[in-house]
Formats: sequence, C-alpha cells, structure tokens
Amino acid sequence: MAVSPLAGFNSLSIPSGKLQSKFAGQSVRAIPIRVLTVGKKRSQGVQLIVDEYMKKLKHYCSVDDVRIKSNPRNARDVVAQIEHEDMAVMGHIRPDEWVVMLDERGHDVGSEQMASLIGDAGNKGASSLLFCIGGPYGHGRQLRERANISVKLSSLVLNHEIAVVVLIEQLYRAWTILKGQNYHH
Repeated sequence: MAVSPLAGFNSLSIPSGKLQSKFAGQSVRAIPIRVLTVGKKRSQGVQLIVDEYMKKLKHYCSVDDVRIKSNPRNARDVVAQIEHEDMAVMGHIRPDEWVVMLDERGHDVGSEQMASLIGDAGNKGASSLLFCIGGPYGHGRQLRERANISVKLSSLVLNHEIAVVVLIEQLYRAWTILKGQNYHH
C-alpha cells in the first residue's frame, strides 16, 4: 500500500471551543477543494443550492463537484456495493491530496474548526483538499484507511443530498471566517 506524503497529517490540530479561527488575520493559501459525492442524481433544488455556493466559493479557491453513481456495478448485496463504491472513490483520489471523510462517527467540528482544517491543509503542503460523502451504506475500508481525517457534519445521519448542501455552505462559511469577513446567511 502506498503511503500518502501527508500520512503524518492525520492528527489535525482542530482547536476546541474557540470562537475565532487560529488563522484570523493571517494569509491562507487558496487550496483547491473537491467535493466527491456517492449517490443518485441530485434533485433540481439541491443542485441549484450547490451551484449557488460553488459560485460563491470560487471567489476564494477553485472548487469542483465530483459525483459517483452509487452502486456502479449494480451489486446485489451491501458488502459488494460498498466495495465497488470504495474502488470508484479511490480512483479519484490524488496521491498528494488531503482527504476528509465525512462520517457520522467522525470528529465533531464547528465552523471555526472547519476553517482551521482548511487553513492547515493549505499551509502544510497538500495539493488539494477532497471531501468525501459516502453512499447509502457509508464508506469502504480503503477510503477509511486513506482518509487524513474523518469529520461529522451532524450527529444525525444525513442523506447525500442534505450532506452536500450542509458541507458546501460550511466550506463557504469557513472561507469567510479565514478572510475575516462576517457571514450571516
């Protein structure tokens, strides 16, 4: 198994309880962000919201929306489906990319901590930042091993459409925090 050049980056310094990003007033590299979602086709309403936030985010960094169809080989059992989705996701990960796996058992992060996560990845040499939203049965073993960190958007389990809306809004909010701007809607 190849080891990511960022493998030692797993222990991210997410400040707890801080109301201000540790990067406030500092320069943060505009690291490219990719959002990878495993799931069915998005509804029109969700896609409109994602497009709106993508447009806003592009003022701060380049951002790509990568989608993988859930159950790409129409596996009949859950384990096979997870394995096929896992292989598809792994095919999209770049060797020097910093990978954030979204999972309900991950680190509980607030908006300021998300901003710090982005600032850390940008300032510590990652080529880009990839956020992975799993399919209906979650993430596979390979992604779990490759991810630099696992975070949760909520204690609730969210379907992929809701998760991508929450994530993309939080990425935009994180950049406004990093830039010292007030974000209110």
